Amino acid sequence: MNGVPTLDFRRWHHDRAAFVAELGAAYREYGFCCLREHGIAPALIDEAYAALRAFFALPDAVKRRYAAGPGGTRGYTPFRVETAKGAALPDLKEFWHIGREIGRDSRHAAIMAPNVWPAEVPAFREAGLALYAALDGLGRRVLAALALNLGLDEHWFEPHVDSGNSILRAIHYPPVEAAGGAVRAGAHEDINLITLLVGASEAGLEVLTRRGEWLPITTDGDAIVVNIGDMLQRLSNHVYPSTTHRVVNPQGGAARRARHSVPFFLHPNPDFLIDVLPSCITPGNPSRYPRPITTNDYLWERLREIRLG
Repeated sequence: MNGVPTLDFRRWHHDRAAFVAELGAAYREYGFCCLREHGIAPALIDEAYAALRAFFALPDAVKRRYAAGPGGTRGYTPFRVETAKGAALPDLKEFWHIGREIGRDSRHAAIMAPNVWPAEVPAFREAGLALYAALDGLGRRVLAALALNLGLDEHWFEPHVDSGNSILRAIHYPPVEAAGGAVRAGAHEDINLITLLVGASEAGLEVLTRRGEWLPITTDGDAIVVNIGDMLQRLSNHVYPSTTHRVVNPQGGAARRARHSVPFFLHPNPDFLIDVLPSCITPGNPSRYPRPITTNDYLWERLREIRLG
């Protein structure tokens, strides 16, 4: 049974107060929530999945031509590279990163590298950017709801995320062979503000509850999983927890099948100062982070911890 709530996002438009309260309650308890009726067309998601499957089916030598630069922020990261913080073995996955398209005259150009695209899959660029834009838009609406739940103006986040170094990650978990103790994705927390996950209909994703139990999460229909990341946990002074989660290895016949998923990691602008919100400081919850830090500095601290920096 899936204990993480699934909410109808249409209520944001016609039952806003109740929706905001339920969304906030879900995040305060689980750090996770599932959203259905979010307005992202299934065809758009299907096109993106078709393109990423075509890329990951290419020979390894071809994929490695697009190997990512420092931080793995754009392009391809090979199998068994990313390693969860504190883990001894790397994850059983490979992935591709799509970032925000910005002008090279942008003040963030030195930080946010241009995208690269696989010439062997012509549909990859258009499909990837379309899904990026759709998830970016949905993520901003989720942040608007969370702003209201925190007692802020609905538009509080908007100027702080309009140039964020957000990442669309297309992940391929190959069939599991001789894992040797490694797992598809070791227990970890996300770095960013919120993560929107397309493709949690396949088993494997598990969330660690407050009671110390691993709770499997799968979705029905068009639902998207949205969870809190470390940056929002820090900004909210842990009002919203960044919950530990993992992707476990399948058993039996399922181990012979590949798994794909596409999370979108929504980041604030690189120069945004992550400083605890005054509304989240109370006598019972004093500030846990007296020293603010920029988004970009925090990002690189964390990337080094997972062996991508």
